[in-house]
This record gives sequence, structure tokens and C-alpha cells, in this order.
Amino acid sequence: MVQAYILIQTEVGKASTVAETISKIPGVIQAEDVTGPYDVIVRAQADTVDELGRMVVANVQQVDGITRTLTCPVVHL
Repeated sequence: MVQAYILIQTEVGKASTVAETISKIPGVIQAEDVTGPYDVIVRAQADTVDELGRMVVANVQQVDGITRTLTCPVVHL
């Protein structure tokens, strides 16, 4: 199982709608509105890195109001 944080920048005023929409995507554990350089932070999981990438590109990045994403895989050192 691979987990990652997805940091999301949105259009002004869209953070709540984006977080709510993303929280319904399969594989998303949590989606929260935040303040700072990013507007929404998502924790997601998938069976493989490839599946995680497909979820981000095919589902998360397609949500209306998103301007940029940054995916940060969780590592266990």
C-alpha cells in the first residue's frame, strides 16, 4: 500500500468545494481545507505508485477549481 499527501492550490473561494468533491474519490482517506500556500491537503492511498499516479491525474486533477497539485509520497525510513 502506498500513501501520499496531495497539496492542492485552488481558484479563490473554491477550497471548500474542492475538498468536499475530492473526499468522495475512492482511495482518498482525508481532504481538508487549510491556510497557507496550499488551499487543500489530501491524504490518499493506492496499491501501487502507478495506481496512485493514475488516481491523481484521472480523478483529483480533473476536479473543477484546481489550479495546481503537488503529490508527496509517504516513505518509511
